[in-house]
Amino acid sequence: MPDGVTLLADRYRARGHGAQPVVLMRSPYGRRGIWSLCARLFAERGYQVLIQSCRGTGGSGGEFDAYRYEAQDGQATLAWMARQPWFPGKVGMFGPSYLGIAQWAIAGDPPDMLGAMAVPISSARVRAFTYPGGTFPLDSTLTWLALLARERRDNRMSLGDQLAARRRLASGFSALPLSVADVAVTGERVPFYQDWLARMDDDAFWEPVEFDRRLGALTVPVTMVTGWYDMFLPAQLADYLELRAAGRDVRLTVGPWKHTDPGAAGESLRDAFDWFGRHLLNGGGGATSPRVRLFVGGDRRWLEVGEWPPPARNVRWHLQPGGLLHTRTPQPSAPDRYRYDPRDPTPSVGGTVLAPSGGRRDNRALERRGDVLVYTTAPLVRDVEVVGPVAAELHVRSTLEHTDFFVRLCDVEPSGKSLNICDGLMRLTPSQWRRGDDGVGTLEVALWPAAHVFRRGHRIRVQVSSGAHPRFARNLGGGEPLPTAVTMHVADQEVWHDPDHPSAIVLPIRDPA
Repeated sequence: MPDGVTLLADRYRARGHGAQPVVLMRSPYGRRGIWSLCARLFAERGYQVLIQSCRGTGGSGGEFDAYRYEAQDGQATLAWMARQPWFPGKVGMFGPSYLGIAQWAIAGDPPDMLGAMAVPISSARVRAFTYPGGTFPLDSTLTWLALLARERRDNRMSLGDQLAARRRLASGFSALPLSVADVAVTGERVPFYQDWLARMDDDAFWEPVEFDRRLGALTVPVTMVTGWYDMFLPAQLADYLELRAAGRDVRLTVGPWKHTDPGAAGESLRDAFDWFGRHLLNGGGGATSPRVRLFVGGDRRWLEVGEWPPPARNVRWHLQPGGLLHTRTPQPSAPDRYRYDPRDPTPSVGGTVLAPSGGRRDNRALERRGDVLVYTTAPLVRDVEVVGPVAAELHVRSTLEHTDFFVRLCDVEPSGKSLNICDGLMRLTPSQWRRGDDGVGTLEVALWPAAHVFRRGHRIRVQVSSGAHPRFARNLGGGEPLPTAVTMHVADQEVWHDPDHPSAIVLPIRDPA
C-alpha cells in the first residue's frame, strides 16, 4: 500500500490458460475455507482470482478499522494489479457482506478496468445499516465482533472453546453499560465498536464511509442478491433504486434467505458466474434474465418483474379493539396498554440477525407475553399477496419521552403457528414526537419489505411491542448516552385505535392477474 503496509493475497488460475479476466475478492475473514472454494470455482470457469486479506486481518499488516481503509486500499490494490504481467486489463469484483462493502468503497471512483461488480447481501449505506430505525443492532454487531476475534485466533476452536464463546456472547448481550460489551465478548476493547456507540450523530465521522454518497458516479454494471430476512435488505434496495434512477445497469434477486443461509451463498455464486460471463467473458455467461426476481413466500414461487417495487395498491389494515385486524375504520374504543420493563426486555425471535437464529420462527410464545400486543384477522376467505415496502402508522402515548416501538407482521397458519414475515423498530426521542393536545403521538414505522402470500384459511397478524432484545439494544428510557446508559426506566405504553387515531399496518397488495 502507499503507506508501506503489506496486504497478503493469493492468486488462482486454471492451468494451461493465458491472460484471463481477474475476479478480485477483498475479505477480512482470511483466504481459506469458503473463500478458497469460491476462488477455485471461478478459476474453473476461466478466470484468475485474487483473494486479498483486508488491512489488519488474515496476516495483512496494519490495524483493522471497519470500513475506514477499504476505499484507499481497494484503489491501491487495483492499481497494483494493473502493473502485473499477468493482468489482462479487465477485472470484476465479487463478495458478500463485508466483501461487498469493500466493493462499494471504490464505487464512487472506479478505474476503467473494473468491468463488473457482484455485491450480494451488502450495501453502500454503512451508516444506515449500523443504526436501523435509529437504534443499535446489538446481536449482529457483537456476533460479528466474535467472528472477527475467532478469525484472529486462526478459527481453530474446540467444543469447549465454542461453548465458552457462546457464554461470552450472552454476557455481552446483557452487559451494561454497552461500552463494556466488546470486552465481554472478545476480551479486549474494540475502538470502532466504541465509535459506533458514541458517534451515531457525528456527520464528520461517518462521511468518509457513507459510500452511497458517490453511487451516482458508478457506471460499472452491478448485480445484487439478497434475502427477505437479511439485515442489509432495506439499505440494499435503496442502493438498487438509486442506481436505477441514474439509469445504470443493475440486476436484483431477493430470495427466502437470511444472512448466513447456504442458499444465499449458492445463488450469489450462480448469479456472479452469469454476470461476469456477460460482462467479462464477452457473453459467455448464459441467457438474458429478468431485471428483478423475487421469491414469494407462502406460495414458494419466483416472481419476475421489470422493477422494484412492482405495481401494487396500498391497503390499510386497522388495529381494532379486542385484538382484531380489519380493513374497516375502527370504532370508538379505549387504547390498549402494556408495560415495557428493560430489566425484562421483550425478547427477539428470529428476524434479521447475523446469527443462525434469525429468519422465520414460531412467535406463539412471544405473543403470550404481557408486553406484546397482538392484532389478528379472521381466517382469510381468499389469498392475499403482499409484495413491496411495508409500513405501520401507530397512534401511541408513553410515560417516557425516550422509548421504542417495534411492529411485526406474521402469517398465522391454521394450526396456530405464527411465523414472522417482516418487522421494524423505531427509536423515539423528544424531538421526534408529533403529539396532539391529548398527548398521543403519530409514528410511521418502516418495516422490512416483503413478498408473501397469506393463503386462504390463514390469518394476518400484527404485533406491537417496545423491543426485540438482543437483536436491538434495549431502550433504557432515560435518554442517557448509548455507550454509558445504565439506569432503567419502565415505560407504560398505549396504542390507540379509534376514528381519530386509526392505527394501521399498510400492506402493498397485488391483485390477481
